[in-house]
Amino acid sequence: MPRANRHFLPGHIWHITHRCHKKEFLLKFDKDRENWKSWLFEAKKRYRIKILNYTVTSNHIHLLVFDEKGGTNIPAAIKLTAGSTAQSYNNRKKRKGAFWDDRYHATAVSKDEHLMKCMVYIDMNMVRAGAVNHPSQWKQTGFNEILQNKKRYTLIDKDALKNFFNFKDINSFQSYYNDLINYAIEKNDFKKKAFWADSIAVGNNEFIENFKNNLGILSKRKKIETTKDISYIKETENDFRTNIAETNQFVWDMHRLPL
Repeated sequence: MPRANRHFLPGHIWHITHRCHKKEFLLKFDKDRENWKSWLFEAKKRYRIKILNYTVTSNHIHLLVFDEKGGTNIPAAIKLTAGSTAQSYNNRKKRKGAFWDDRYHATAVSKDEHLMKCMVYIDMNMVRAGAVNHPSQWKQTGFNEILQNKKRYTLIDKDALKNFFNFKDINSFQSYYNDLINYAIEKNDFKKKAFWADSIAVGNNEFIENFKNNLGILSKRKKIETTKDISYIKETENDFRTNIAETNQFVWDMHRLPL
């Protein structure tokens, strides 16, 4: 089952990234991406995690998730979702062998403007890959669900999003987020930024310093990097390569093949 390259601490929001084994396009068909979503819905109910955003691509997934108590709920949810998706695919294809890389990666994100930036980064994944021109054109991304008002069989906890960002109501948040996505597209501001997927934590300076201190002995040899408006803690080992989005480009006619 998946092992995480992670340092889980309670009360944090986590950006989870998990890629298919050897970067294979095992999620290239719509039915397999939808199956992953179905199992995530089951995991959400079973382990009571709060899902803030997600994207399922052809060879990896992004998941933004919150569990106030920490512990094993998030790892258990990922284990259920990843394991069940792999089993369904291998049974259907009469295939043996690993479906996922054995490690997923977890990055803590501060609960401020950096969280909003992470959400945009996740939703713009398939735009970066050249698959679509707008997140709304990709079915398996949180953007569409965020802008919908249906209440049944939903993954995104919009009340949590509203509260994290201090919006008075969900409609206000939806309008703001839609404008933010459109602005990013207009300004071509959605390029790949590796720190969202290969860091231990991303956010403001205070958040990063506190997070590093809370790691205790695990903080040794962990390096803090700071750019103009963001700080992050880098991994010291190259356990998780940073070229996930770049490997997601493939011949899109494959999507049109009959299942």
